[in-house]
Amino acid sequence: MSFKKKIFSILEKKEFDNLTWDIFHYQIQNNKLYKSYLQSLEVNPFEIRNISEIPFLPISFFKTHRISSTTNCYDIIFTSSGTTGIKSKHYIKDLSIYIDSVRNGFEFFYGPIEKFQFLGFFPTDRKDSSLIYMVKYLIQKTYKNGSHFVPHTFYKDKHIIPNQNDKNIFIFGLSFSLLDFIEKYNHTKQNEFQNKVIIMETGGMKGKRKEIIREELHNILKKFFSVKEIHSEYGMTELLSQAYAKKNGIFQCPPWMKIYIRDTEDPFIHVDHNKIGGIDIIDLSNYLSCPFISTQDLGKKISDNEFEVLGRMDFSDIRGCNLMTSIC
Repeated sequence: MSFKKKIFSILEKKEFDNLTWDIFHYQIQNNKLYKSYLQSLEVNPFEIRNISEIPFLPISFFKTHRISSTTNCYDIIFTSSGTTGIKSKHYIKDLSIYIDSVRNGFEFFYGPIEKFQFLGFFPTDRKDSSLIYMVKYLIQKTYKNGSHFVPHTFYKDKHIIPNQNDKNIFIFGLSFSLLDFIEKYNHTKQNEFQNKVIIMETGGMKGKRKEIIREELHNILKKFFSVKEIHSEYGMTELLSQAYAKKNGIFQCPPWMKIYIRDTEDPFIHVDHNKIGGIDIIDLSNYLSCPFISTQDLGKKISDNEFEVLGRMDFSDIRGCNLMTSIC
């Protein structure tokens, strides 16, 4: 069985652990950059005994290197949406892996996509966004349900969200797009959204609006859409999988993804539950680039498969950066 088939058939921790070791050894044999990184740390990969001891590659390398464990032929290149500085690029060798991760991950938490009508509130001019590609895929697969992107110019149309009694409405949107919609939508029924609707904000003001805390954003969305909970998605250009939060900003991972929290003073030590630190991620679906990623997000683990995202790290506070970025 190939890595791809094994990844999306994981059912228990033992399967995850065994496959993680297999993919780790695949990485040190095939990913030249990751191998060089371990050498710079003076780490002997064959002396590592626990998965938590596997070194995580700083996410900043996606801005400066082409990260790959395979050939230089790619199906697509996903690019981050940063408004300043160098953008991250993720070279996707096999786009079908991302599609399988999107579908299997979503259905793990929400069930078959065919039961939903998806509405996307995003600027659709970007062709290299992994998030836009994900929502586009979900919309294309359910277009018969009335799924579609909602153009910004249509926000004043009171019939923008039709009533489909046999389908659940699932609204994906960037924070600023959802707030723009709320301000401009000519709604006539206070409770027209509350029946069978899920609101998922995917974060990001993208420089379009003043940043506000998640609690304030969610309160605005709850009031307008008459729902009890606002869902969230945690993903990034550099990964192929997403974590989801169904309430209170508490995220969970699909079975092929795992979160660790690293110490803010020593990036090579992981801390216990309920302690704040940097988020490290194992995403096994990333095996053709690098599945062991050290992000610049702050968070804390609540349990083995629950975590919170608390914001961005100040890069100046990350210890060991010179060592991390000096190779190659």
